[in-house]
Amino acid sequence: MTTFDNLPDRLRHRIKIKNELLRNTLCEFICTTIFVFGGTSIWATYILGRGQYNEWLGLTFGAHLNPAVSLFLATFKSITFIQMFFYWLAQFFASFFGAALTYLMYYDAINNFDGGIRYVTGHRSTAKIFSTYPTENLSVFGGFFDQLIGTAILCFFIAGITDRRNKIPLSFQPTLIGISFMLIGLAWGMNSGYSLNPARDFGPRIFTLFAGYGWKVFSFRNYKWFWIPIFAPLIGGPLGAWIYQFSIGFHIPSELDEIEEEFRRIQDNKMHQTVILQDSETITPQSSTHQNVHRF
Repeated sequence: MTTFDNLPDRLRHRIKIKNELLRNTLCEFICTTIFVFGGTSIWATYILGRGQYNEWLGLTFGAHLNPAVSLFLATFKSITFIQMFFYWLAQFFASFFGAALTYLMYYDAINNFDGGIRYVTGHRSTAKIFSTYPTENLSVFGGFFDQLIGTAILCFFIAGITDRRNKIPLSFQPTLIGISFMLIGLAWGMNSGYSLNPARDFGPRIFTLFAGYGWKVFSFRNYKWFWIPIFAPLIGGPLGAWIYQFSIGFHIPSELDEIEEEFRRIQDNKMHQTVILQDSETITPQSSTHQNVHRF
């Protein structure tokens, strides 16, 4: 029987989750909670601090934590659609929970800012701490295009960064994804704050509904906005990832390609040697017969 010297090892042996899907789902929940808690807190710092910080430096995360990323991984068959469904649930519930943590963290500051009245629009609005709301000039088409293209570019980068054939170290991949996300925000964040993540927008929006902001978080612009940060990224994510594959990924030589090429070379050499051997065996009897004829 295995003995463990310290308490963490003993506890790990007893409570370790052996089901891989459950482990990954829990990981999605914890990481997405931290992601949304951090992201919404940065927005809270900016809005409640009267704009003393650069608002487009709000979020620098990527990776899974995002239904659009989970969807394109499912279309790649890197994960199953059943796994994707559980990851989606974890991401949406975690986003709700992360928004709740931010609300509790900045509850006093929010009350001081809006006087206890939860505004969705206007200069005293605090709803945009939690979810995206477009600028006044942004149309439905412009908003949809903004979210679709932004998510497509993000997932294009994620697909390339995580492609094993590019041989980018695993430890460095999150940094590159974060930089990619930040650059997208710096370039295209003005329109609506670049959610690019259905869970990041919808989970906190549901929370604000229950936190006193009312149904206007959905009825804003006659219901013509809230669905855009949900559906546009789900189209843009797989689109960008597959554009990467067709334009770059499918054409990168892999170790398997090198092995197959080496195998074909060896097979060709063997076939060539076999042909030479067969030719030599055919010539040898003919030479012997010719010599015997001369003897007579």
